[in-house]
Amino acid sequence: MKEKRPVALVVGAGDYIGSAIAKRFAEGGFTVCVGRRNGDKLAPLVGEIEAAGGTAHAYTLDARNEENVQQVFADIEENVGPLEVVICNVGGNVRFPIRETTSRVFRKVWEMACLAGFLCGREAAIHMVPRQKGSIFFTGATASLRGGIGYGAFASAKAGQRALAQSMARELGPQNIHIAHLVIDAAVDTAFVRERVKEQGGDPDALPPDTLMNPESVGETYWNLHQQTRDAWTFELDLRPYAESW
Repeated sequence: MKEKRPVALVVGAGDYIGSAIAKRFAEGGFTVCVGRRNGDKLAPLVGEIEAAGGTAHAYTLDARNEENVQQVFADIEENVGPLEVVICNVGGNVRFPIRETTSRVFRKVWEMACLAGFLCGREAAIHMVPRQKGSIFFTGATASLRGGIGYGAFASAKAGQRALAQSMARELGPQNIHIAHLVIDAAVDTAFVRERVKEQGGDPDALPPDTLMNPESVGETYWNLHQQTRDAWTFELDLRPYAESW
């Protein structure tokens, strides 16, 4: 039996931003579908959502694989319910000097940070356009807007995803599909970032409050974005802590 509640899919439901987005939509009354390459790692997130009274479905999903993406979208539409929100949150942030960037690295980063957005965005549109309803959101980064030292692969991929989102917004907005691109211009409070702070000789616990971005704040932003009325839709917004230098 299909869910009567609205359905959201978070592609790239990692332990921080993706999980926070999923939990916020579950809190808001959505049935949440979550996908990541290692689907077995989703059990704690599903358990947390269900313990809070929500409903969640986990999928092993490699967003670079067209057949896998199509199968997951079809399964959700058939067995869970019509997708109202799809969030493409796949990462790919790596740093390599250009002389050390192999074609394999460049291609893999492009697949994660650009091709995955295309595949998921296209499938979302295929299902949403006939209903003339839905939101498709893409997680961007500082690299979506400019290429930094050592980020040639990541920046080119994220810039490509941003251009994809722009094209989709112009094409699908008139069909009542809200497309948005979010630039996360910050160090998010994750285990990876904390380790990098330590490697640079700092103490993440000694940083002033709100220096690192709280994943829950990101989740709240995605939720608010979906609540916008179509006479004032946001296409692009950037998020950064108050102390971030930009």
